[in-house]
Amino acid sequence: MKYQKALLCITLAGTLIFSGCGSTNNSTGNNTNTSSSVESTVETSTEDTDAKSDENTVTGMISESTDSTITVAAMPGGGQGEAPGNPPSDNNGGAPAGNGNSDNNDSTEAPGKPDSDGADSTETPGNPPSGDNNSAPSDNGGAPDMGNMSTETINLTDSTVYYDKDGKETTLSALSEGTMATITLDDDGNAATVTISDNAGGQPGGNTPGGGSPGGSASSQPESYNAVTEYTEDTEVSDETFSSTGSDENAVLVSNGANVTLKDITLDRTSSDSTGGDSSSFYGVGAGLLVTDGTVTIDNATITTDSAGGAGIFSYGNGNVTVSDITITTRQDTSGGIHVAGGGTLTAKNLTVTTNGESSAAIRSDRGGGTMTVDGGSYTSNGTGSPAVYCTADISISNAALTANGSEAVCIEGLNSLKLTDCDLTGNIPENEQNDCNWTVILYQSMSGDSEVGNSDFSMTGGSLTSKNGGMFYTTNTESTFYLSGVDLSYSDSNDFLLKCTGNSNARGWGSSGANGADCEFTTDAQTMAGKIIWDSISQLDVSLENKSTWTGSFVQDESNAGNGGDGYANLTIDSSSTWIVDGDSTLSSLTCKGTITDEDGNTVTVKDSDGTTYVEGTSDYTITVSSYEA
Repeated sequence: MKYQKALLCITLAGTLIFSGCGSTNNSTGNNTNTSSSVESTVETSTEDTDAKSDENTVTGMISESTDSTITVAAMPGGGQGEAPGNPPSDNNGGAPAGNGNSDNNDSTEAPGKPDSDGADSTETPGNPPSGDNNSAPSDNGGAPDMGNMSTETINLTDSTVYYDKDGKETTLSALSEGTMATITLDDDGNAATVTISDNAGGQPGGNTPGGGSPGGSASSQPESYNAVTEYTEDTEVSDETFSSTGSDENAVLVSNGANVTLKDITLDRTSSDSTGGDSSSFYGVGAGLLVTDGTVTIDNATITTDSAGGAGIFSYGNGNVTVSDITITTRQDTSGGIHVAGGGTLTAKNLTVTTNGESSAAIRSDRGGGTMTVDGGSYTSNGTGSPAVYCTADISISNAALTANGSEAVCIEGLNSLKLTDCDLTGNIPENEQNDCNWTVILYQSMSGDSEVGNSDFSMTGGSLTSKNGGMFYTTNTESTFYLSGVDLSYSDSNDFLLKCTGNSNARGWGSSGANGADCEFTTDAQTMAGKIIWDSISQLDVSLENKSTWTGSFVQDESNAGNGGDGYANLTIDSSSTWIVDGDSTLSSLTCKGTITDEDGNTVTVKDSDGTTYVEGTSDYTITVSSYEA
């Protein structure tokens, strides 16, 4: 099903990143205030962006605002039936909380998992800020050249109504340069409504997932890091206590290629005036422990943060962190438990992580992605917009308990992957009027520019997945691949859907309404599951039941978010060992059945063409309507 698309690498922020080099404090001791200079580059997208908006709405970033007009750098939609030009991203480091480079060759890869067309999801950015080599990397995939984007100038009238990101009425003064918004046009092409997007379409759940505002900006990149203790040389430390109370500082910073071992340590980071935001989400400003260039091994530690942007452990750029037997607690917003961005690497074993703020995924990644490998432990997020895992990187997790008490369980944006093996995963997304539906696992593209456009890959083998509200799997405005094998699925009381593969009219602006469908492969291996599969004509869906899989449910075509429609499809293939138990009338494009199709009472189900041709004459009350059929 997959086909080549002209991918549009779009970020919402400007592309200028400051360049420079400065002095480094080569101290290896504790309690030394340090400031590290930033080295950076200018990176822009060279790809043409044929930006589009539909005839009734325009979604994009405001580049200019006056009392009578707004100028919008419009985001591209995608062709009918194709994945949108740009997939979703995370706004605040939280849920719909990234992927980086990985060859996906770890031992936990699910057997028989279909190949993904998303190779490396991110390029390792330049060097992070700080000491000699700690310059912050360029943004993942490069910030787009705004000159290549389509701009529209839209008239404002006395009748124009303005809404903030929470859907509450506001005023023109809320709009500013860099604001992400969706504009609904009246019959004369003037702005009828202007709705500010939540961090440029980041997290689906409550607040944007993961980290800072959409796309961030050059100003979010620090010119230097401030740290209480900085290690720039090889060091071994044990039985130490690290404390930080300053605004937007790190308790511990490792840079300059140092190899540092920390054992039996306690780290406390508390600040009431730290700012958090993009600089924390993308670059690790204010994290308890930040590694920008070096290798760190931590064994047996307690890390606590109570400050905005206070991630527990943050690996950035050339940082490589290995941690085991650690307890991490974060209490404020934009404070993930373990976090990678800018191409960082982090390996964790047997951690106990609890986060409590908004946009604070327990396992979190952000702009520039990276690689995370997690084995064992417990990871719990309690805030809204804070999934258990926010993925804009390549993340593999095994034998872990992953719980989101105030958010969806998993968010994956764009060209990134999450592989779960023998994990217990739970999500509880809250009701939110900005969302078209409620979900537990979402694969999408938010338009914020925090993840590269491409295939979002979710693989789960063994373990359990519990949904406490809404449907189970949702994909929109992106290419996506799902693989399930032997997972114990527990559904919410509503069980709105097993899988929804459609466009969206989300208030955050995930692609252009009517042209933001999904292109999805959904494969099951020895999997039992139940619930509706919902699709529309601006999406492309291939479902495969393999190796004694059983699905109880129906195919439902829902054009609510399909605009004028398209040439999309929904195909189902059932192998000789698998079964579809039909519980309602169904509509799909192609049905290939070498296995069994019955209703819940064991009756044969009628299969017919939309023109009335009958392929299978059944005794069930249900009918399957198809465009093509193969037994």
